[in-house]
Amino acid sequence: MIWRSTTMGVPWNVFLIALGSVVCMYGAVAVAQPHHFLVGGLFGLCLYLKYVTGWLSPGIWYAIINVPIFLLGWFFVSRRFFIYSLFGVAAIFLAAELITTTFPIHDKMLAAVTGGVLYGAGSGIVLRSLGSCGGLDIISIILFQKWNIRVGQVSFVANMLIFATAFVSMENDLILYSVAMVFVSASVCDYVLSMFNQRKVAFIISDSAETIARTVVKTIQRGGTFLEGTGIYSGKRKQVLMVVVNNYQLKRLEETVFSVDPNAFVIVENTFNVLGEGFSRRKVY
Repeated sequence: MIWRSTTMGVPWNVFLIALGSVVCMYGAVAVAQPHHFLVGGLFGLCLYLKYVTGWLSPGIWYAIINVPIFLLGWFFVSRRFFIYSLFGVAAIFLAAELITTTFPIHDKMLAAVTGGVLYGAGSGIVLRSLGSCGGLDIISIILFQKWNIRVGQVSFVANMLIFATAFVSMENDLILYSVAMVFVSASVCDYVLSMFNQRKVAFIISDSAETIARTVVKTIQRGGTFLEGTGIYSGKRKQVLMVVVNNYQLKRLEETVFSVDPNAFVIVENTFNVLGEGFSRRKVY
């Protein structure tokens, strides 16, 4: 995530949290709840408590259960993260209470996919900010910072535990539809988190590597790194140019390389994230 200026930081993060919360709750309240599905995360547990007990609304359950979890955010993440997440929980609560319309989808599988896309997209938008919506998001971020465990994976495992409990009192079909919904949600959440950070790493092997490097700097304004390589068949030592570009620059890089050396050998790989000058900065909560 590339940060805005200090003056834009707070409004931008508040906007992401508010937008993501509304998208999340529309998927949960307007799509999932009419079918008695369980969504991902702590709100899924709140829906389950609502279905089973009939007490309170999911939004109120969410606010109550978040109290002990917030202590983890206070002690293990940061005060700033705590404040943003407090706003996130308030946004979730208000959205859950104020959204009274439903999005009528009669096919249950289509409803599960639609709800999963909305809920996952909303979660990803919130997690692109410096806060969260509380619940499993706080636990997920702690695990991500300490052990680089991806947010979607943590949520999916936790949801399986919730579903194992729900099998006791809910219909099997509803649980299976909910599992499909959470799988879609976790995948969409991971995609939203990575969609603006994906880069291409190009390894260029050529006898004209230095000329290609100068041309790349001039035409694409990207630097690179020379690596030493040895051909297995020829035994010749060659310079290997490594260049990192975004998706839009890849075609220009290919044209630049082959305009200098039509016989160049180019390997392009996807990379999840690039941190450093000219790309994203490390995100600190």
